[in-house]
Amino acid sequence: MSRFTVLGASGYIGSRLVTRLRADGHEVWAPERGERGLLSRPLGHVLYCVGLTGNFRTRPFDTVQAHVGLLAEFLRHAKFHTLLYLSSTRVYQGAERTDEDAPLVVRPSVPSYLYNLSKLMGESLCHSSGRTGVRVARLSNVVGPGMDPASGNLVATLLHDALAGHVVLQSAPESTKDYIHIEDVLDLLPRIGVEGQAATYNVASGEQTSHAQWLQWLVRITGCRYVIQAGAPLQSFLPIDVRRLQTEFDFSARPVLDWSISSS
Repeated sequence: MSRFTVLGASGYIGSRLVTRLRADGHEVWAPERGERGLLSRPLGHVLYCVGLTGNFRTRPFDTVQAHVGLLAEFLRHAKFHTLLYLSSTRVYQGAERTDEDAPLVVRPSVPSYLYNLSKLMGESLCHSSGRTGVRVARLSNVVGPGMDPASGNLVATLLHDALAGHVVLQSAPESTKDYIHIEDVLDLLPRIGVEGQAATYNVASGEQTSHAQWLQWLVRITGCRYVIQAGAPLQSFLPIDVRRLQTEFDFSARPVLDWSISSS
């Protein structure tokens, strides 16, 4: 069994990683924010889950600190065997392809790009730090029981509204995104952190799910009603390339619509 340190253990992914790793018999430390001794004790394998999502627009300085500032301190001073930094497939926004080596587009003058830019700065620090065993996982849209509607995750927001009885879809039903089941994420992240042979991995299903499919699922499990906002824009993203996951870890994605709210 191994020693893991999960940073950001109060979040959706971090908290579930702690539970899974302990269930698998690993020694896990989940330090609280500002915990003393964090940079002086042996940390084993670090899973860096610190970050902001839905509220990054109103907290730009906290976003940069979480995605870059704290990471820089860790890469300079912390004692670890490996470190896996959680980035996002959102960095492919505007790109022409989605493999891990694809050229990326950034627009510093657009406020919503702060998230992408700060994640990419974190990635660049990982690759430039000179530390061995440092890797990046670009996560797609994670879905599963217990999602927080305040996270900015579309499905979490729609589910929250569906449980209240009524959903207003503000994007065209034909819109599509890549989603990945939380159980796949929990399976993959520790393996990538400890065993990964590459510097960067897309952690995604590699399959597109439409907003219409999510609406059908919501109606089936909650009985909610819904309306589609007039003039709702089409929001479609390129499929995420997961060939690296498939080749190295023999990855096959779980169906993202295969879970129920009763398990939340």
